[in-house]
Amino acid sequence: MRTRIAKEFRWEMAHRLPYHSGGCQNLHGHSYSAWVELEGEPDPQGMVLDYLELARLMQPIVQELDHAFLCDESDALMCEFFRQHPHFKVVYVPFATTAENIAAYIARRLARELSRYSNLCRLRVRVQETERTFAEVQLELPLADSPTTP
Repeated sequence: MRTRIAKEFRWEMAHRLPYHSGGCQNLHGHSYSAWVELEGEPDPQGMVLDYLELARLMQPIVQELDHAFLCDESDALMCEFFRQHPHFKVVYVPFATTAENIAAYIARRLARELSRYSNLCRLRVRVQETERTFAEVQLELPLADSPTTP
């Protein structure tokens, strides 16, 4: 019987959307959370995936993003700033740093790790950027080879 499980992960991160006409063009940060939901057939012990294993797979992603500035590689102003100030923690990505793209980025990275579990059929990642906003992506597993960009 197909079953779904989910686990929440949290981190603090800054970004900006330079093309945005509202406040988001400014440097700002969020207390992000991501709900990672897996669907699949439970193993003989009754688990879709051990929550500890899911945490182990997500830990490098959360550690990379936590207390970092997520910088779109096309944001010339911020790239130059961080080149001049190399002591800041920066993660460069080839996409606009919207909640939608962050959710897709996490989902694709995680899907590659989850490909070895033949009992899994679906992955959903919901990235909550504020108390009242989120973006969600869903991938069918196993994931065909695809780039890590959204």
